[in-house]
Amino acid sequence: MISTWRRRRAARRAEKQQREGENCGDNMELAIPKYFRCPISLDLMKDPVTLSTGITYDRESIEKWIESGNFTCPITNQVLRSLEPIPNHTIRQMIQNWCVENRSYGIERIPTPRIPVSSVEVLEIQTKITMACKGRDQIGCRNLVAKIKTIMNESQRNKRCFMGNGTASVLSVAFEEFSRESFSENAEVLEEILSSLTLMFPLDGEAKSYLGSAASMDCLVWFLKDGNLSGRRNAVLVLKELVSSDQNKLEVLSAIDGATEGLFELIKEPICPTATKASLVTIYHMVTSTPTNVKAIAKFVDMGLVSLLIEMLVDSERSICEKSLGVLDGICSCDQGREEANDHSLTVPVLVKKIHRISDMATEFSVSVLWKICKAEKRQEGGVLLEALQVGAFQKLLLLLQIGCGERTKEIATELLKLFNSHRQRLECIDSSDFKDLKRPF
Repeated sequence: MISTWRRRRAARRAEKQQREGENCGDNMELAIPKYFRCPISLDLMKDPVTLSTGITYDRESIEKWIESGNFTCPITNQVLRSLEPIPNHTIRQMIQNWCVENRSYGIERIPTPRIPVSSVEVLEIQTKITMACKGRDQIGCRNLVAKIKTIMNESQRNKRCFMGNGTASVLSVAFEEFSRESFSENAEVLEEILSSLTLMFPLDGEAKSYLGSAASMDCLVWFLKDGNLSGRRNAVLVLKELVSSDQNKLEVLSAIDGATEGLFELIKEPICPTATKASLVTIYHMVTSTPTNVKAIAKFVDMGLVSLLIEMLVDSERSICEKSLGVLDGICSCDQGREEANDHSLTVPVLVKKIHRISDMATEFSVSVLWKICKAEKRQEGGVLLEALQVGAFQKLLLLLQIGCGERTKEIATELLKLFNSHRQRLECIDSSDFKDLKRPF
């Protein structure tokens, strides 16, 4: 009996120890093998690559190291003979096998990484696009451009490789070539090229020169007016890129029939915030750059842009408000624009409200527009001045001078305060002494 009882007790003790060992094993944190970790990030490598020094890193980490201007191996400090890392398929397979073996611990198998595009492959695609353009092969060119978009969207490295090898210039040449013929017949390939170009901003000078030709600009305006939604969006993005730094291209755009109407429609019937912002920036350059601004302002005012901008300022997001104020400031530089702004009942309240509410630049635009409107009415009864005073412009301008602003804005704010000061006594104010004997309920 005693021996039987001892055997049972020993069995129970062994079973208990086994359960405790299993629980401890479940609670233990799984340790990643040291040679599976990237020496830079110390994380599990997803795409192990080996340098010329024989050290293996995760591709993302070592590429960031090299792009930062480092040309040595982080571990050995040796100068790299080649900046092209070589995929380490053996380590990657070992890591994947280890992930599969430890999937019970929640470890997911790392996917097999795509091989990055090389400069040689990029140049081959560019050559094929050039040949397709010469042969007027729309389908072939469109397929090649679509392939570029797909590869670029796979990784930032692929995108940099295409941009670094002048792909934007090749696509711009193709766009110009197909723009010399019927826009509607070549719409599909032209739209595909535009879509790819928007992924390569900022464009280099050579690409801008081809896109700024007469044929290309006419085609861009055609897309702006008659293209589908994506075509109109891409067209205005490219136009903004072209005119933001080139006065000549701005004059060419202003002279093309339908350009102002196409830009206005994107404001009136928005497609997306990106297209709206691009259209506002393009219009801003048109209404603030001489000698095109006078005619452009007249066209936009006649279309009703001033009223549209003021209504947008009421509840639009900050970035759109800032750009709308910039356009409004440019339009109010002429008499017709100021008169149109003055006739809108929301102009002064909205301008005063936007001071200190959006950004420093928006505040400067608001003060500038307010000054232009008030200065134009200086010799009149001062209706705008009184309205601005009633909605708190005097206090906001004083605060602006206290917290600081640009020199030009400071001069304008000071002059506005002088104009306001001569009309302050005309407002009906309540003297606080009239209520000195009033009993308060608190």
